[in-house]
Amino acid sequence: MVKLRFLTVRNALVRECMAEFLGTFVLLLFGCSAAAQVKTSRETKGQFLSVNMSFSVGVMSAMYLTKGITGAHLNPAVTLSFCVLRKASWGRLLPYCLSQLLGAYVASGLVYLVYYDAIMEFSGGVLTVYGPNETASIFATYPSEYMTLGRSFLDQVVGTGMLLLCILCLDEKRNTPAPSELIPPIVAVIVLGISMSMSGNCGAAINPARDLGPRLFTLTAGWGTEVFT
Repeated sequence: MVKLRFLTVRNALVRECMAEFLGTFVLLLFGCSAAAQVKTSRETKGQFLSVNMSFSVGVMSAMYLTKGITGAHLNPAVTLSFCVLRKASWGRLLPYCLSQLLGAYVASGLVYLVYYDAIMEFSGGVLTVYGPNETASIFATYPSEYMTLGRSFLDQVVGTGMLLLCILCLDEKRNTPAPSELIPPIVAVIVLGISMSMSGNCGAAINPARDLGPRLFTLTAGWGTEVFT
């Protein structure tokens, strides 16, 4: 039997960062792939609910993949909350967040490669952020035209706050903690509920890495600086 000791990562922080990278990668690969399929097929191969459910399945899969290593943060907002509540050390905040951001970026790149032909056929070869044939929303979330900056900020604060409120209680011993094995599907259902009820205004990103990582990808892949307008 071939020994693979040379592949063993001995540094605990590096292992944890790899887990956060891989978990966020899986989450975004599920969700953005569904968004690409729905958008480029003009909703003949899926609908709005398909994207919501795919992100939820991605959350559950990523949590089972990484919860034994880092607790499956997958979200800078979750990592920050854990640091504030002393469930994680402050020294892990930046490495975890960067790993999550990188995982989201790489997943977006893979989705782009997989759906490249469909994206080009749908957009006519012109990568735009707005208009009937825009494709930037496959990757990142964008506010509706009627939204102001202040309302958009409030929308994201409420959605992310609801997520944290609902998940931080799941292992609270002074409450009624959920069984550890069931936490991933419970979180997935919470994400599904938020996505179905709070995404009309700005898309319910509720995760800075989920939005910024793909947005940075579109910036570098041809959509240009308009992705930040």
